[in-house]
Amino acid sequence: MPSHRHAELLERFRAGHRTALARAITIVENERPDFQRLLSELHPSVGGAHRVGITGPPGAGKSTLTSALVRLYRERGETVGVVAVDPTSPFTGGALLGDRIRMNDVALDDGVFIRSMATRGSLGGLALATREVADVMDAFGFDRVLIETVGVGQSELDIAAAADTTVVVLVPESGDSVQAMKAGLMEAADLFVINKADRPGAMRLAKEVELMIHFRLGQTGKAPAHHGVDLGATARAGGAARSDGAVREPGAAGAEGVGGANRAAPRHMTVEERRKRRRGEPEGGWSIPVLQTIAETGKDVDGLVAKLDAHRAWLSESGELERRRRDRLSERVREVALRRVQELVWRDGPGEDILQDSLTALESGAESPYEVAARIVRATLG
Repeated sequence: MPSHRHAELLERFRAGHRTALARAITIVENERPDFQRLLSELHPSVGGAHRVGITGPPGAGKSTLTSALVRLYRERGETVGVVAVDPTSPFTGGALLGDRIRMNDVALDDGVFIRSMATRGSLGGLALATREVADVMDAFGFDRVLIETVGVGQSELDIAAAADTTVVVLVPESGDSVQAMKAGLMEAADLFVINKADRPGAMRLAKEVELMIHFRLGQTGKAPAHHGVDLGATARAGGAARSDGAVREPGAAGAEGVGGANRAAPRHMTVEERRKRRRGEPEGGWSIPVLQTIAETGKDVDGLVAKLDAHRAWLSESGELERRRRDRLSERVREVALRRVQELVWRDGPGEDILQDSLTALESGAESPYEVAARIVRATLG
């Protein structure tokens, strides 16, 4: 993009023109020339928005819940950006982008901006450019940036790295999705929402999720927990979920909280838990709520908004927000570096030529993929 057009775009963007926002997102999403320059210039303005990730299985009502959240935020006078990610067709490469249609009732609000994106084959549930588009919306000045993912189950762990707060949405008919969460989304959730709670089985599902939270974070009777963390310490630090769906608000950290960060690690701690302990992160400072809503009518969505506010406050007060954003920046640098290396190897470098020239040797067994890859790396790095 010529320098004068680039400067004009930045000027209009910073002046709050929605057309400039749309243009900036298009440049970033499609990796147009100078898109990294644009992101670099917007970077100092990033960090003011509360980013909320909304994920869960297909049919959970994520779009309807997102719309209900948008309406409540707008009633409070807050501006909202929405990134709605839809799956890409493996046959055509296109996407239905139906979330935009389902959120049509809030799409025309001047304080709301909705951008639909396709995953473009990304296996983590988010398009590669989703986090960068969220940065653009953040820099534009939105109070909240909601990221709704495609809902493909336990592979959607990317959302936890993209958002400040992650909401996992379920419905009574979720079935085996709870088992899927145990292996994936369970670790990503800051809040659980049982949507369509007027359907049979909602209370039972809520109790099942609460029980899984107990197993994940603590002990049941004398049996060791799944990750070996003392539930008693967690309860003393931040409270525990109750079977009626209510959750005690997080309080001051107890003996196993911030002050106990340097004590000997439990025998069965996971790698992530050990890393957190080394960094002095508080244990159990946030009690994961399990809420029930009927998003279609808006019932109890205000309770979700209150919990989102409470989680944002806890993130700030505990220092967890700073840690999560630092981790997000670290991961961003790795992703950008990897993207650049791939370009150097396959687009700008000799990688593709060497690969094509080596196919006969690979097929005959004269060379292995590892030997060919090593030659490509040597040729690229000089």
